[in-house]
Amino acid sequence: MLLKHKLRAWVAGAAMLAALPATAQQNHATDSVTIRKFYDNALTSYESYENLRYLTKNIGARLSGSPQAAAAVEWSRQVMEKMGLDRVYLQEVMVPYWVRGDKEVARILSGRNGGVDVNILALGSSVGTGAQGLSAQVIEVKNFEELEKLGKKKVKGKIVFFNRPFDNTHVNTGSAYGGAVDQRGGGPVAAAKLGAVAVLVRSMTNDIQDVAHTGNTRYEEGVEKIPAAAISTKGAEQLSALLKDDADLKFYMRMTCETRPDVLSYNVIGEIKGSEKPDEIIVVGGHLDSWDVGEGAHDDGTGCVQSIEVLRLFKEQGIRPKRTIRAVMFMNEENGLRGGRKYAEEAKAKGEKHVAALESDAGGFTPRGFGIDGNDSQYAKVLTWKSLLTPYGLHDLARGGGGADIGPLKGQGTVALIGFKPDSQRYFDYHHTHIDTFETVNRREMQLGAASMAALVYLISEYGLDGNGAEAVK
Repeated sequence: MLLKHKLRAWVAGAAMLAALPATAQQNHATDSVTIRKFYDNALTSYESYENLRYLTKNIGARLSGSPQAAAAVEWSRQVMEKMGLDRVYLQEVMVPYWVRGDKEVARILSGRNGGVDVNILALGSSVGTGAQGLSAQVIEVKNFEELEKLGKKKVKGKIVFFNRPFDNTHVNTGSAYGGAVDQRGGGPVAAAKLGAVAVLVRSMTNDIQDVAHTGNTRYEEGVEKIPAAAISTKGAEQLSALLKDDADLKFYMRMTCETRPDVLSYNVIGEIKGSEKPDEIIVVGGHLDSWDVGEGAHDDGTGCVQSIEVLRLFKEQGIRPKRTIRAVMFMNEENGLRGGRKYAEEAKAKGEKHVAALESDAGGFTPRGFGIDGNDSQYAKVLTWKSLLTPYGLHDLARGGGGADIGPLKGQGTVALIGFKPDSQRYFDYHHTHIDTFETVNRREMQLGAASMAALVYLISEYGLDGNGAEAVK
């Protein structure tokens, strides 16, 4: 069905182009020149890269509610104000404030093999173990079905170890992540219902590395909250092997994390007003918060500075967009999505018309294309721009996309949700870890991404996404 759907869209796009009058081709050429200028400017400017350096090195990790998150709000507001945009403003949003506390301690305790220290990170929103920590026997499962089959009798009083790895046969590593991450989000509740005292989850990465990957988890009203931690994939392999040799081994873990009262924070918004259709809004954005380990460079410092760079490129080229372009630095994507929900809530209350929302939250790697969550007409229209985008490596223009922060806009009119798609192979090496640092970002890859986003935003601003697609190059 998907192949047929794609084929129909391709045929529709080709038919639209074939029907265009000869005069339309000249504007196509003009658009090509404009897009080339975006890339030339982005690739020869160091501004976005220096912005990323400041955000990661001077401010650092920016978990919602933290002083660093507050500093990032003020920094991004000042950066956009200095650009001379038509409007820069803050949008209030109450966010959760979870604190990791002391560095986690974890040790495999085996009567046969002695003690083995392993790396863990408390999952976001987790409760702590208490200052003394806890130790218990471990029971390993690959999925929820295995856990349910064990039942309360075998699970009660134990630490449940979810050890389902990524399926590395997926070329797109995001698909592998999607196939494994449910154990992180839902593991603690499923285990607690059967009487478990804690949960360990294999880190969400393709690689075998001695680095733990954090991420948020969920609790459920009426179900006991139990401590939950991610264990490095190397540690997971060790624990699994030792369990086969000694099923009675114990695992010790100490975490002092806690959730404090909500804190007032902000989405940071900068915009250039449209010259012809100012009431039609195009959003380009990333999330300003990050996990409290590392520097949040790929996740999602690059998405933020790329979104700001889109506005800079328009200003630098002296282009007044036909439709309003907003760069939104969303707050609290990692452990609550409060910023994305607040933005959508206010947009609905104000009756705003969003024609498209583009999110960059997959790292600052080499651009590959965009994923489009829109109707057939919108997708067909994007396909008419394929020849303008492919010279820059943007070959993947696929159905399905968007992002967590722009997701709450879905259903508000005919807004198309678009996800920027960089190469995915390295992203989960760094995702939610202490090694997600400025040094792991290649300047040219990140700048290519910013120019790619600017190119698509420009085309949407010029021609919209409604209608039969012929407007795309007329």
